[in-house]
Amino acid sequence: MKRKPTDKTEREELSITSKKGRRLAANADQPRDPEDPSRRSFLGKVGGVAAVAVGSIPLEPLVGGRHSVAEASVVSYDSTARQAANFDYRTSTAQAEDINVGVRPDNGDARTFADFSGNYSKALVHDALGVPNRTSWLSLRNALTSGRFIDFESMIVGTPGGGPNSRENGPQVSLAFDLEGRDSHAAVEPPSPSVASAQTAAEQVEHYWAALLRDVPFSDYPNNGTVVQAVLDMNRLSFLRSSANNEYPFPVTPQNLFRGQVFVGDGNVQGPYVSQFMIQPTFLGVQPLSQQYQTFLPVGGGGSDFMTSVSEYQLVQNGGDSGRRLAFDNQFRSIRDGRDLAAYTHADVLYQAYFVAFLLLTQMGTPLNPGNPYIGSRTEKAFATLGGPDAASMLAEVATRALKAAWFYKWIVNLRMRPEEYGALVQARLTNLIPAPQASSALHPDVLISAVLPIIQSTYGSFLLPQAFPEGSPTHPCDPTGHGAVGGACITALKFFFDGSQNIRQLLTSVGRDVCEPRLDGSSLDVYTGADRNSLTVNGELNKLAFNISFGHGIHAGIHFRSSTLNSILLGEQVALSVLQDRAKSYNEPFTIRITKLDGTTASITN
Repeated sequence: MKRKPTDKTEREELSITSKKGRRLAANADQPRDPEDPSRRSFLGKVGGVAAVAVGSIPLEPLVGGRHSVAEASVVSYDSTARQAANFDYRTSTAQAEDINVGVRPDNGDARTFADFSGNYSKALVHDALGVPNRTSWLSLRNALTSGRFIDFESMIVGTPGGGPNSRENGPQVSLAFDLEGRDSHAAVEPPSPSVASAQTAAEQVEHYWAALLRDVPFSDYPNNGTVVQAVLDMNRLSFLRSSANNEYPFPVTPQNLFRGQVFVGDGNVQGPYVSQFMIQPTFLGVQPLSQQYQTFLPVGGGGSDFMTSVSEYQLVQNGGDSGRRLAFDNQFRSIRDGRDLAAYTHADVLYQAYFVAFLLLTQMGTPLNPGNPYIGSRTEKAFATLGGPDAASMLAEVATRALKAAWFYKWIVNLRMRPEEYGALVQARLTNLIPAPQASSALHPDVLISAVLPIIQSTYGSFLLPQAFPEGSPTHPCDPTGHGAVGGACITALKFFFDGSQNIRQLLTSVGRDVCEPRLDGSSLDVYTGADRNSLTVNGELNKLAFNISFGHGIHAGIHFRSSTLNSILLGEQVALSVLQDRAKSYNEPFTIRITKLDGTTASITN
């Protein structure tokens, strides 16, 4: 016999429950997309926490109690209307970001090469050069598939309890949620190029040349014989000569070698190699920032390259520590070559360069984005909305969300190998190693006949890719890059606040500066006298900054392919635009702000 409800409150609660049950029943037969089991479990936990939170967290004592203040505020407002508007904003934003892009495609390498030699496997157990242990590799994939913390803790790594590079770096970030912008699993990026493609072969050839040129100042490229060889060799590569090339300036010249490109003639290929935002001194409040850095000593001057012997490579690839250490210059220097850029990205806070760029933009008096509603106001100035504090904090906000999107593609979709792992395939192929990794027999001939390989072999004694860091790459897959995704997101945020069309030389000269480039030894800056110095813009130098940072970590350090950088910067831009649009309706001020994207088109953020 059923018990009848005893009072009005209980009857109302039962009525609400009954209505909720009818809604659920009505939706039960609707088709649903497959769910990630770890996410499904999480949502169940969130529901439970929310139910407890609404009824049990006592708010009144936190604000002094019902009768501890006057009956009305100085400025009257309707708290019920505010509550409803807030709920409507959160609900409509969630509905707008309710996006399912489907299961994202990979490049097929995991199916093509049954020994997993075409995929990332660093820090796992390896049976031979370039050949991951099957059980170890599957333990990683099993954890990523199940999403269970215990399965990640049960992965079979090559050096249990070893040094800092013996553990995989943040694979569970790929499963994290966020409350602003589109879900990390709803961002879109193209599949990584296959290990067997002409594109990856071209990118590896570029890595070998960059390793040989780490200690050559960018401004001295036109006078360097090895640069001339690199340019000739790269212009022969079939991918660069094809219509599929959408990432290399072509033809390659000493002026555009190792530069990025999103569209022909963009800001990446104009002016000095290093962005003005990375070399011009500025201030953090009243604290001077010289923009000179602790760099690595060059080879021949006490420095070294790493992982060029098979034994050292195998030790590090299994998560071990070679015991070799970096050698630092005792003089701070402006960034003037590839090794300097690598040194910067080895220890930077991921949005550091963009926060410094924000400081310089402010110091130069850069005008606000023309869509900012405070422009021309005679009664107000921007502050925590659309002003300096908003801009400064936005960089960290978009950075963390870009990392989550990048880590989803790294660990779940692509699992793209690192350039050092590709170098092991080249070594195995050219030395007829037995057992041979399956992927080594599928390498595109462009890399095998490149003019760079005999130079690498005679210089280092192997065909392995020389690394700028003792540990080589971090222990997470290659594509997309964390530095690139953060860069794309942060420069997009800066464009939201500042007028990116401004001529940067005019801004610099207005505060007694000029467009500069480092001296050959990096000891100071010289005025840049190139013919294009009057055409450099804020947007162009911001775009260049993102590529400088990601190429410094990638091409110059030897740990990321070029396409991984391009994909990641565009991914970061996509994430930031999503966050900015979500936030737009949270502002009281009406605005429509337009941003020039990396590809030269325009995006509008409006409320």
